[in-house]
Amino acid sequence: MSHLITSVDPDSPASRAGIRAGDRLKRIGGVTVIDFIDYQALSAQSRLTVGVIRDGEAVDFSIRKDEYAPLGLNFETPMMSGVRLCCNKCLFCFVDQLPGNARDSMRVKDDDWRMSLMMGNYVTLTNVSDTELERIVARHCSPLYISVHATDPDLRTHLLGTPRARRLMGQLKRLSDGGIQFHCQCVLCPGLNDGEALERTIRELSALPGARSLALVPVGLTGHREGLSALRVYAPEEARAVVDLAERWQEKLLPEKGTRFVFPSDEFYLQAGRPIPPDEAYEGYDQIDDGVGLLRLYETEFRAAWEALPEALRQRVPGGRKLAVACGRSAGPFLAQMLEACPVAGADVTVHALENTFFGPTVTVSGLITGGDLMAQMKGVDCDAVLITEVMLKQNEDRFLDDTTLPQVIEALGRPVIPVRRNGEHLLETILELTGRNGSYTL
Repeated sequence: MSHLITSVDPDSPASRAGIRAGDRLKRIGGVTVIDFIDYQALSAQSRLTVGVIRDGEAVDFSIRKDEYAPLGLNFETPMMSGVRLCCNKCLFCFVDQLPGNARDSMRVKDDDWRMSLMMGNYVTLTNVSDTELERIVARHCSPLYISVHATDPDLRTHLLGTPRARRLMGQLKRLSDGGIQFHCQCVLCPGLNDGEALERTIRELSALPGARSLALVPVGLTGHREGLSALRVYAPEEARAVVDLAERWQEKLLPEKGTRFVFPSDEFYLQAGRPIPPDEAYEGYDQIDDGVGLLRLYETEFRAAWEALPEALRQRVPGGRKLAVACGRSAGPFLAQMLEACPVAGADVTVHALENTFFGPTVTVSGLITGGDLMAQMKGVDCDAVLITEVMLKQNEDRFLDDTTLPQVIEALGRPVIPVRRNGEHLLETILELTGRNGSYTL
């Protein structure tokens, strides 16, 4: 195993030692480099020997540098290897529910623990061997984000569709014993892994020192489930039962562990018709990327910035710029209440909760709204500008999930469509700019 070095940073330790583009990295400190995780860990030392292949011959370079200073090598791919794919057949797999016209990149089923470490992606560990598990411990790869779904081995095997799912608790114990910390999630399906099964999952996970939190997320079902398992969304009373169960465990675990540990996602509270808990209930917001406390943090940021405004700006004045906030159906009422409670002089802000016709009406989150739905449902709205969350767009691109582009949506609507960062303060800043308070946008 070796890795092609595509470039070497000028004046880096590797460059000064004589390593050059075209060499192939083989070993660091006598250890074969498997991927970027190994490269980062093994190259952190202040004194090391780097072994490369040059013109078919093995060449070693002795390097001294500051501890943790970058070695300065660049490779063909950021991970120095391909993405590790999923080997499961989950009953609730979202990829299996995509419409036929979804772009190909959305159909890639990755399950790569390295992306869990680097980007917070959730992984199941079913494709992680015992040897690889030991490498995770040896490289101190922490924290990880792990899709548990259920700790009962038979139930987890059924949910994930592979006998490899049975190994989970042994894997988690090895990680915990090795000093690795991890956040967990359960995608809950009514009547399958909630109720008594969820009680067991919380009890067993909370007993592991390495387990830091558990997010509870309701199963996401699209309108494209032909030939798939018969699953359904949560009814309000079922969602309330999940929230009640979680809050009972929070009351028990907070004095025992110093953390509430188990956190239902915002979607569960919305489906249950319950208010989103206060800011302190989310502790460090460790599970925010799983939709846990996202709305509460957004409102907290927005309100803090709003309360810092001069009194003259914190009032409702007739007229002003007509601004439309387009979002998914689940967040609509919460955002409308927030904006009603925190008016901005010179801005007439309305919230428009859109139905998702691309994935189906049961998909209600804002991040999965497409450009086609924006064009169809916002066309007749009387407004000067449309505000959307930036997570509707592909990262670092102006492209929606249905491959329409932001310029296409702007042209179709005939008015500015402005992506807003996932930050309540930025929403307020955008509103102020559109009313001429900060002078950034021109309508």
